[in-house]
Amino acid sequence: MILQLKHIFKNYGDPLKNNFRKVLDDLNLEVYTNQKIAIAGPSGSGKTTLLNLIGTLDQADSGEIAFKGTNITGYSQKELAHFRNQELGFVFQMHHLLPQCTLWENVLLPTLPIKGIAGKAEKDWAEYLLRKVGIWELRNQKPSSLSGGECQRTAVVRALINKPQLILADEPTGALDENNADNLAELLNHISSEEGVSLIVVTHSSDLASQMDQVYNLKNGKLI
Repeated sequence: MILQLKHIFKNYGDPLKNNFRKVLDDLNLEVYTNQKIAIAGPSGSGKTTLLNLIGTLDQADSGEIAFKGTNITGYSQKELAHFRNQELGFVFQMHHLLPQCTLWENVLLPTLPIKGIAGKAEKDWAEYLLRKVGIWELRNQKPSSLSGGECQRTAVVRALINKPQLILADEPTGALDENNADNLAELLNHISSEEGVSLIVVTHSSDLASQMDQVYNLKNGKLI
């Protein structure tokens, strides 16, 4: 098992006021190595909140999150930053590429916090991934000259550059046309299977969800 969430509670607002909202209510989840999971549900159900908790971008009110058997709930901010950089890959609805950097520079950015400079091994891995997703020839271009699909493929490569064990994708096809959405879904599936990476996708797309090993619906704060 690579990830386990136990008795997760997350609320927003003041319990004594009208703005109080229960988002996650005694939620539990287990994810295994190389497993692909989709999380569906209506807008406002807490899907992105859940992904942010798994990605340690937010904290639960109570409960435990364990990664490869280690409870990461009590990690310091420094430990969490290192954990995110080394163990997780993020793919968002918008690619969030730095506009002033080339595709190549954007891909290598996550390698810098640890080593300060991308070495030969990192560059070889980046080239391998860029060739695999079909955008190696575009490596010296900036995001403004790339299509939406090319930017999202770049974002997937960036998410994989540090060889994470788990990829978290938040509506990764939401901003793409049907053809590019299908291509990205195929890419995520292929990468997950070939590189042995677990995948958690939050999506409104029934097509993307149907390609996962397990589909959950988030309803009333619980995964069904």
